[in-house]
Amino acid sequence: MFAVIRTGGKQYRVAAEDVIKVEKVKGDPGEIVQFGEVLVVGGDDVTLGVPTIAGASVAAEVLEQGRGAKVIAFKKRRRKNSRRKRGHRQEFTLLRVTEILTDGAKPTVTARPKPEPKPKPVVTEPDDDEPAESTAPKAKAAKKPAAKKADKKADKKPAKKPAKKPDKKTDKPKSGGKGKKK
Repeated sequence: MFAVIRTGGKQYRVAAEDVIKVEKVKGDPGEIVQFGEVLVVGGDDVTLGVPTIAGASVAAEVLEQGRGAKVIAFKKRRRKNSRRKRGHRQEFTLLRVTEILTDGAKPTVTARPKPEPKPKPVVTEPDDDEPAESTAPKAKAAKKPAAKKADKKADKKPAKKPAKKPDKKTDKPKSGGKGKKK
């Protein structure tokens, strides 16, 4: 079974489980969106809409909201010292068609639950009663590179030199050009 839908001023021929890239549609990834402008429903028998089919819709899952490649619009008027450069990235939505519905049916596939963020691992400090042998080598290893960095910084910075005393000014032309000498 297939359908022809209209969204974003364009028409798309879709079937179940198709992945399509359309103009931006509101919805977060994982949500189900429904398109009501169905122009044609086909399969064993074809139903044409005038202009759309009443009660027909297409349900799709939002996979991604993104932006396309940058398009540069550069205009130049020669010999006029006039240039205009603009960049544009068109927004799009990546959809997976879940089902084609007729006769006013509601989507049976629901939105996937949003994944919960993974908790960060908790690092505990050893108590004074417990032996700290397992953590001691790690702590020493961590301190060594820090000490090396401090030594490197000290090596890189030379001691300040005393300022030079200015010599007596001589009568030289300031321009440095090849002018007449007086």
